Amino acid sequence: MYNFKLLISLLLISLIVKKQRLILSIGKNIRLERIFDRTSKRTIIIPMDHGLTMGTIKGLENVAQMVDKVALGGANAVLMHSGMVGIGHRQYGKDIGLIIHLSGATNLSPDPNRKVLVCSVERALKMGADAISIHINIGADEEPDMLQDASNVVEKSREWGIPLLTMMYPRGKKINDENDPEVVNIAVRVGVELGADIVKTNYTGDIDSFKNIIDGVKPIPVIIAGGPKMDTIPDLLQMVYDSIQAGSAGVAFGRNVFQSDDPTKLVSAISKIVHKNYNIEEVLKEFNFN
Repeated sequence: MYNFKLLISLLLISLIVKKQRLILSIGKNIRLERIFDRTSKRTIIIPMDHGLTMGTIKGLENVAQMVDKVALGGANAVLMHSGMVGIGHRQYGKDIGLIIHLSGATNLSPDPNRKVLVCSVERALKMGADAISIHINIGADEEPDMLQDASNVVEKSREWGIPLLTMMYPRGKKINDENDPEVVNIAVRVGVELGADIVKTNYTGDIDSFKNIIDGVKPIPVIIAGGPKMDTIPDLLQMVYDSIQAGSAGVAFGRNVFQSDDPTKLVSAISKIVHKNYNIEEVLKEFNFN
């Protein structure tokens, strides 16, 4: 009789655990659908977290206004620090996903490459986040600390069923070229090994090398960063197109979008490539970019 009761108890516990996992899985999937296009399975994210690092910069003087512009263009989500969520929340206009960034450092820090946690997973959830993100510089002196922080965030994200985007950048004394396929490969793989749901990284500069990196971590989606503002919009769109050909799941462009002359138009053009599979000639012709 005792063994039978124990067996029943174990079965009940197992069912409860499975139900809880199912609930968390459903919650994560629902949130992912808020930041990924349901048809293309890709995303356009506009990071606006630069203020913590650089202060007020061109394009982010009025965050709510910029959120509205990129939402009109078809961006799937914006990314910002928790303190800016209330400022950026418009209460009007087209809906857009919200990713709250948990880590940061200022340019005035002794080592700006050392990112520390400045927001908790629970706080992000309370503020309405559809996903959270963290920044890890692979190769930095403080890489071990950032990896440890990431491990803790991964556990919390799984506990609450919220998607985690890891920004994985090769930066440090051993890194001569941040776009080198060898170091980008390590950075991306680390993000996936840690348990990220989405990985953001540098584009390597050519389709074949980036495809090899993406193929090695499927089915985890990999998206590309924009980095410093590029010289021309056609160059930017070419990078978007090439990354999609390599199998990327989209882009996360900040300064290249919000410091452009017409952010709404540029996001619309990017959307045609990311979500509608336009080629460069088609998008340049439709939007008349020089």
